[in-house]
Amino acid sequence: MKFSTKGDAGETSLLGGQRVPKYDARPETYGTLDEASSVLGVARGVTKNQKIKDIILSVQKDLLIMGAELSSLPEDIQKLTRRIQGNDVERLEKIIDDLQQNVTLKNEFIYPGETVISAHIDVGRTIIRRAERRAAGLKDEGLLNNADIHKYLNRLADMLFVLARYEEQNG
Repeated sequence: MKFSTKGDAGETSLLGGQRVPKYDARPETYGTLDEASSVLGVARGVTKNQKIKDIILSVQKDLLIMGAELSSLPEDIQKLTRRIQGNDVERLEKIIDDLQQNVTLKNEFIYPGETVISAHIDVGRTIIRRAERRAAGLKDEGLLNNADIHKYLNRLADMLFVLARYEEQNG
């Protein structure tokens, strides 16, 4: 694999080939998703629990799909073969419901770090909250009109909270 030097001047390409500054709201948002996927990948790599591995891998796949949409201009969206949709949000809700059957949530503040794996999941959750804020900014700028992305990110942060508690109690 050969890496390009096109980004050396502080610009990056969107999926359609358009060049934008690396600090542009789009790469900032999809870069935040990449950051979350990476830290969740640490948790997936360390855990021995197959259920946790499977859940995290499904989320990582969704984050790539979402990143593609976030790196596309509105006129290029129709070229995407897959986008985040309502059924993806519903899948997260089912995961939350399933996990909650095996988790006791206490009515108190949670201090991340009960286990290394849950701590990484919690870091992923906080990064997703940042991505959610950035996606809301894109929405306000008229650059993102897929409401399911906003719902997905909100539910994903909730699911990661429950997944971290699940790991602590059922690792």
